[in-house]
Amino acid sequence: MSPAARAPRARRYAPARTRAAVTAQCAHILRVVGALTPEQLALPTRLGDWTVRELVAHLSIAVGSAARALRLPAPAAAELTLQDWPSMTARFAAGAAESVRELAAGSDPVELLERAAEEYAATVPSEPDGRVIACRPAAMLLGDHLVTRCLELVVHTDDLADALGQEIPFDRHALATTTRLLADALAAQAPGGSVEVRVPPFAVVQCVEGPRHTRGTPPNVVETDPLTWIRLATGRLAWAAAVDAATVSASGERADLRDLLPVMS
Repeated sequence: MSPAARAPRARRYAPARTRAAVTAQCAHILRVVGALTPEQLALPTRLGDWTVRELVAHLSIAVGSAARALRLPAPAAAELTLQDWPSMTARFAAGAAESVRELAAGSDPVELLERAAEEYAATVPSEPDGRVIACRPAAMLLGDHLVTRCLELVVHTDDLADALGQEIPFDRHALATTTRLLADALAAQAPGGSVEVRVPPFAVVQCVEGPRHTRGTPPNVVETDPLTWIRLATGRLAWAAAVDAATVSASGERADLRDLLPVMS
């Protein structure tokens, strides 16, 4: 059997549920940020020198990206797959951070997020998932781009909750989508079948070169919960800290993933 034949097929996401998840997670965030005081907007976050104000401004950019892209001419073809998207985002991080600071300094970030949510609701539902859009880091199908919006919203909801010291709900489908996309990114970046990574109830992937597991209990298993996985995969949590806290279990000589994380930064 050829390597191409053995390669796992790309995961498919339910378009209608993805669109609804973006709307639902944005609504959860808006209910929180709409009540923030100036003092809360000035709180630090775990994102370098960003305050909550910059984080909310960034969320407005993330939510509004699809509507902005749909106003531009459609590229001839998609250039980026979902599995490759997480590893491509870091190259634009520095430029994006500067844009966010300028936006947050010159505008009310809560109004920006509210406007972005309104533009999403007015623009995206009528467009087909197969529409190619121009976006960073490269042209994507609209349906794939909306999957990445779930990830952005979930990851930064967790950042916002951490900064404010309060719980913010997660839409279940948005959380599942984020978990699966980051698990698939790990499998794409470290292809193989010697380690099974389990993130119940949402994802199971095999990765890392070596002897391939075929039946019975895998010899190398990593298991954790969705939020711990998301924090590991995005660099919010170190592997050693998660193991020490027993929020991740790793059994087998190949089950140490510290050199493969994060998959997105």
